[in-house]
Amino acid sequence: MTFKIYNHNYNIPELLRRLGYKPRGTTPQGETEAVHPLGADYPRFHIYLKEEKASARAVLVFNIHLDQKKPVYEGVTAHSGDYESDIVKDEVQRIKDIIFQ
Repeated sequence: MTFKIYNHNYNIPELLRRLGYKPRGTTPQGETEAVHPLGADYPRFHIYLKEEKASARAVLVFNIHLDQKKPVYEGVTAHSGDYESDIVKDEVQRIKDIIFQ
């Protein structure tokens, strides 16, 4: 699930930590990657966050899904992921509540 908010001068790694996510690095596309485990390693929320300069104001683009389990084969990124489920929608709302409080 993808959603956008205006960037109010957020430091992206700091914002992700405030949201309970552990930054893991940057993708070749320039997105910051982070995870939020729901117990052990899996299931976990997996988020990609990037900044776009579409207008006079910068926008943060969140791309989030729920990884249900670890990929079966090493080097393969395919996994059981939820992208539009109620639990993902609830997590998006939790993120927005924290950011806009």
